[in-house]
Amino acid sequence: MQISVAKVAELVGGTVDGDSNTLIDRPAKIEEAGPGSISFLGNMRYEPYVYTSRAAALLVPVDFIPRKPYQPALIRVEEVYTAVGQLLSAFNIDPSAGLPASISEKASVDEDAQLGNGVSIGRFSIVEKGTQLGTDTRLMDQVFIGADCKIGKNCLFYPGVRIMHGSVIGDNCVIHSNTVIGGDGFGFAPREDGSYTKVPQVGNVILEADVEIGTNCSVDRATMGSTIIRRGVKLDNLIQIGHNVEIGADTVIASQAGVAGSTKIGPSCKVGGQAGFAGHLTIAAGSSFQAQSGIAGNVKQENGTYFGSPAIDYGNFVRSSVVFKQLPELAKTVARLEKKLKELEK
Repeated sequence: MQISVAKVAELVGGTVDGDSNTLIDRPAKIEEAGPGSISFLGNMRYEPYVYTSRAAALLVPVDFIPRKPYQPALIRVEEVYTAVGQLLSAFNIDPSAGLPASISEKASVDEDAQLGNGVSIGRFSIVEKGTQLGTDTRLMDQVFIGADCKIGKNCLFYPGVRIMHGSVIGDNCVIHSNTVIGGDGFGFAPREDGSYTKVPQVGNVILEADVEIGTNCSVDRATMGSTIIRRGVKLDNLIQIGHNVEIGADTVIASQAGVAGSTKIGPSCKVGGQAGFAGHLTIAAGSSFQAQSGIAGNVKQENGTYFGSPAIDYGNFVRSSVVFKQLPELAKTVARLEKKLKELEK
């Protein structure tokens, strides 16, 4: 694919400083971009690369003022990361795009399953009895859909996805490889002898519309009722969502985070990588948690930002960390003062 700088500017709603006729054939990282490529400046820490880059063009903030000579054409945009998303969509190669609206002869589809128009099912995929697949939904190779599931329209499941029985998935959902939706929740009752009895997990999982889940995630079915992932939620790779959890609309969670059972995270929250939530919590709308935060209690104030384990207000954490780094010297100072005090008391 080749596209001119002028066409890219039109695509992203930007203006061009430089040669608008130059052709672009690929996106690239700013530190690696070469002739014919396009990159972006979304963080000013990367500004030095602007002056050494051999890229054909760079997406930059509309108010960016170069401090040195540079070679690439600059495409000025209001929101760089939004423009990057639009650009990558133009260059994206959809591996499912070539799937015909048909069922592979190597797939296994129960005769009681209901398939909408335009459904594609890849090789060695399985659709069990009573399941409904909506119009234009695409299952790539080796996808498993258990019994009595309801899958909406225009969904895309990548190879190795497992949707267990009774799950409900809304329209336009994307689930990446090796993610399991609706596996048993972690429920065991202790016996007097120290062993455990498994508690049956008889609920299900509900994914509302426009949810995207990365690779190797697990969303457990509810013990009773439903584990619910609300509209527009985005989950990164390697995330664990426990039984009866509810994730609010448009919340985003980064890799390796975990949410224990029955916790309710409000809408429009942002959760950094490796953050962990204890069970049975309620998290207010718009809350943000930095990476590796440990959330052990309810968060009642909306739109707060938190850091640390246990997580506290972000500003307080930063100030506390300054003190924490000084503790060895403070301890020495206290010891010296105690020694002098004892000498004065003699």
